[in-house]
Formats: sequence, C-alpha cells, structure tokens
Amino acid sequence: MLNNMAAAVFWRSGELLRSVRTAAHRSWFHSSAVLPQQSGSAPPQSSFFPPVEGAMLPAGSLKNKVAFITGGGTGLGRAMTTTLSQLGAQCVIASRKLDVLQQTAEEISSQTGNKVHAVQCDVKDPKAVSHCVDQTETLTGLPDVIINNAAGNFVCPSERLSPNGWKSITDIVLNGTAFVTLELGKRLIQSQKGASFLAITTIYAESGSGFVVPSASAKAGVEALYKSLAAEWGRYGHRFNIIQPGPIRTKGAFSRLDPTGAFEKTMISRIPTGRLGTPAEIANLAAYMSSDYATWMSGAVIRFDGGEYVSMAGEFNELRRVTPDQWKMMEVMIRSTKGS
Repeated sequence: MLNNMAAAVFWRSGELLRSVRTAAHRSWFHSSAVLPQQSGSAPPQSSFFPPVEGAMLPAGSLKNKVAFITGGGTGLGRAMTTTLSQLGAQCVIASRKLDVLQQTAEEISSQTGNKVHAVQCDVKDPKAVSHCVDQTETLTGLPDVIINNAAGNFVCPSERLSPNGWKSITDIVLNGTAFVTLELGKRLIQSQKGASFLAITTIYAESGSGFVVPSASAKAGVEALYKSLAAEWGRYGHRFNIIQPGPIRTKGAFSRLDPTGAFEKTMISRIPTGRLGTPAEIANLAAYMSSDYATWMSGAVIRFDGGEYVSMAGEFNELRRVTPDQWKMMEVMIRSTKGS
C-alpha cells in the first residue's frame, strides 16, 4: 500500500516532492550509491550471488560437434571457446590477429585435450570471410555451432564522431556478423546441414545508449538479422539466438569503455546482484544455447545482466537508496497529505 501511496504523492504533490528532493540533495543522491550498512547488518548483495566457474553441462555434451567462434582469441570469445572445448567440441577460432589466435588455440587445446584451430579472418571483408570458411571446411567440415562474437566499441560524444569512427564499428559488428552468417548459412543450406547460430550483443541494443551510438545501432541491427533468420531459416534446420550481456570485465572491453576505471563502481551500484558478470558465466549460457539441450530455442533474446536493465528502467528504483529512517519520515509525510 505504501508504494502506491508514495507513487501518487510523488506525482501529485509538488510540495512534498520538493521537500523530498531537498532531503535527497543532502543525503541520498549525492552519497555513495551503495546502500548504507549498519553494524551487524546483512552482508553485501554480491555474497548472495557468487559465480560458479565450472562447466554447467555434462561432459561430452558437445562431442562430435564443430564450433566456429569469431573473436575467439580473447575475452568472452576465449571463455566460450574454452567451455565448448571442455564439453567435447572441436573449435575453430577466427579473428584478424593470427598470433593471438594461435597462442589461444594452443593453450586451450593443452588444457582440454581437444583440438582448437586458428584461422585468420577479417570479418569486415566478405572475401576474407569466404576464404576463412574455405579453410574451416578443409580443417573440420562445416560447423554445427556458430558464435558471432567479434565486436568493436569505444566511447565518444556523438558530435565528435567521425564517419570513419562510425564505419569502423558498424563494419565489424553488423556487416561482419552478416557476412559470416550468410556465408556459412548458404553453405550449410546447400549441404542440407542444420546448425545453431548465436550472436553476442548488449543490453543497450534494445534501449539505445548515448556515447556508444555506432555500437548500439549495429547491435540492434544484428538482433533484427537474427530474429529475421530465425523465422526464415528454421526450415533448413537452423536456430538463431541472442545473448545480451551486461557489464563483464574483460581487458579489451574495459580498456576502451572505462579507461580510467571511474565508472565500475557506478555500474556495480545499479546491478541488483551487486557485482559484474564473469566470462565463465556467459560461456555456460552460450554452451547451453548452442547445445542439443536447447533445440526448441530459436529467435530468443536472453538478457544476462544481473538485473541491470530493469534496475535502470524503473521510475522509482532510485528509492533503494532511502534509509529505513528516511522511509519512516516519508511515510508520515505521505499519510498527512490531503487531497488528490
């Protein structure tokens, strides 16, 4: 009942809202974003949601499968490749930097005992993509699992964004995903072979976001592409799904999006689970969605962000910063308000 009353008062009583805002300026919104903790109070939110690092699926779940992962040499791509390989898949990782790929392939192969192949590919170039797929066919045959993970991003005010800056991101994210998907998809259709396609996007592909406009636009395009093909190519045995990760610490992404480290605390403060995600967690989700355990999943967009999106979206979610004593004061004010 109090929530409904508070909502009515916040919208309809300008006098009360001004008084609450005055208090807010003194104590709520200019204080730490983390809820104040009293002596002997509950533990931090993150302690309720510890990450589990091991592979989720049973051993051998991807045995006799071939997985093709773009951007597989570092970050989330490397984590997904490691988990797929642990589960029995023969993996092909592709990106522009062959030396990085080869080192990653050797390390994962040594760790899991399953062969990981490194194939150089610039996803922005359709001829390079075609050549990469030729090499993949020679090494492993056409893949059963395709993960489009190659990405680029940087923060920039849109009024400072150059045409080359726009093109550098959209070429990798949207065009690169399209070139890889269409090249592999057409060959799979010709060979009458089914496959699982997975794209890694972001939560702001849905909402949009300032300061990363090329990435937001391109990721939204990727989601439209995959949902469209889920409808069109199911008849060929192809599934298309999407993961929208929230903030997950990887060296490459954070060096471009939070170069000073100043925003990490703010990010964590708005995530209801109280922490960033881990590469192993998204790797487990990707493995499940790409496996035969998920053959009825297609056209799905899975938001995987610790609750960040809904936390930012709710009109009154900032009230989580209000202390119990402040709630008591507000309740008295709310109950004393007369009229509509």
